[in-house]
Amino acid sequence: QVQLVESGGGLVQAGGSLRLSCAASGGTFSTYRMGWFRQAPGKEREFVAAIRWSGSPTYYADSVKGRFTISRENAKTTLYLQMNSLKPEDTAVYYCAASPDSATLIVNTPTRYLYWGQGTQVTVSS
Repeated sequence: QVQLVESGGGLVQAGGSLRLSCAASGGTFSTYRMGWFRQAPGKEREFVAAIRWSGSPTYYADSVKGRFTISRENAKTTLYLQMNSLKPEDTAVYYCAASPDSATLIVNTPTRYLYWGQGTQVTVSS
């Protein structure tokens, strides 16, 4: 069973930065496709970014493209999300997700991921 634990969330002013981490255990991290999703109060969970097992390619939601960067360190079984130029609309609980990678081109749908973390809160004040 794969366990995912997110960290790095917090309160930040608009324009600021945060780096989220997701520590994985219990599986073969280097073979997993990894993703970040977020969910704001009263809204559905939405895709933020994804990364293939090898580190490339990466995928981003239009709303975060150019501001967020997803990366991974397979040797440390850790996934990252560097978030710059944060906006109040980025406020949400951020979730790390994992699934054995495949040839699928559909990486932005929650149902394509088997394992989920508990989430970390990110709050951006205006």
